[in-house]
Amino acid sequence: MIAYYPMLKHLHMTLALVSVLLFLYRWLLALGGSARLQQKWLKILPHVNDTFLLLFGVLLAVTLQMSPGQQPWLMAKLIALVVYIGLGVMALKRPARSQKLVAGLAALAVFGYMVGAAITKSTLSWLA
Repeated sequence: MIAYYPMLKHLHMTLALVSVLLFLYRWLLALGGSARLQQKWLKILPHVNDTFLLLFGVLLAVTLQMSPGQQPWLMAKLIALVVYIGLGVMALKRPARSQKLVAGLAALAVFGYMVGAAITKSTLSWLA
């Protein structure tokens, strides 16, 4: 399984990039009050992509025999993922534009934290 690590890692990184780009697009549509946000593909594709993103993340952890209980940065990344999802929902669903703006910016900051934690393997993320 370790032979597949580079492929799994690059798929995970690509899916993460697609995920944040889809979020950014949907958030900008939500901020503008666009009806395009209701398009079927925009309601389905992000969930499919994020499912595969999580799947490949789990496969990476299994391949490297890592568990969140043994790797504090991985636990921090999983907690940040839950926060990111909550902020993302707020950024897309809140009625007030100001709430969408703040939640979206916060979601992007949390996404940046997750990337930093993955790269540095530290709970301090980019501050490590």
